[in-house]
Amino acid sequence: MVKRIVKSAFLGAGLELRRHNPAYSPDAQLANVLKRQSIDVLFDVGANIGQYGGLVRKLGYDGSIVSFEPLAAAHATLTAASAGDRNWHVAPRGAIGAEDGEVMINVAGNSVSSSVLPMLDSHGDAAPDSRYTGQEAVPLARLDSIAPTWLQPASQLFLKIDTQGFEGAVLDGASETLARARGVQLELSLTPLYQDQLLAEAMMARLRSAGFAPWTLWQGFADAASGRLLQIDAIFVREDAA
Repeated sequence: MVKRIVKSAFLGAGLELRRHNPAYSPDAQLANVLKRQSIDVLFDVGANIGQYGGLVRKLGYDGSIVSFEPLAAAHATLTAASAGDRNWHVAPRGAIGAEDGEVMINVAGNSVSSSVLPMLDSHGDAAPDSRYTGQEAVPLARLDSIAPTWLQPASQLFLKIDTQGFEGAVLDGASETLARARGVQLELSLTPLYQDQLLAEAMMARLRSAGFAPWTLWQGFADAASGRLLQIDAIFVREDAA
């Protein structure tokens, strides 16, 4: 019994160490990147109800957060979630893309899978609760058009984009903003999940051409029935800081 208790204690300690070790823990990897790059402004594009902003706060990041979210219900919840944090700003409701104007966004049953792009069966079959249930008309803006509102000349920017297949369009409208970023986090698809989306290989090549190197990758969305990995999350940092 004593040996079993001691063994369990060591196993528990090992798991706890892994939770805080950047070699094993995605959260620790993210916290480490934000610290190493001296990030003081974080753009959360596709913030939903503020899950990511809440996460980085728990990880110790105390710099500025600017959240962008198009869905009406999610934006309202996000605004409430950030209300007690003076350094967490929520942009006016709208989508981020390649041009300024207006766009229709498809609303998913689970909210987080909502996208400007049509959803393919590969996504809907793997996660039935993600199928679209409606649409909303929302303002559309290029990140380059609105980013200067929250950036200073010396800002150290980290850009997180989670827009369900629309990441390429976000980057199309963010060339100046991307040039200022020290790091980027993206959700990358390994197989088509949304119509006309760029897949992981193309997105990684695009980030490399912009001067970024992959820092870490970790497992994202998978098909529960087959086990096939459909998406990964990736962090990129400037080549000179990798």
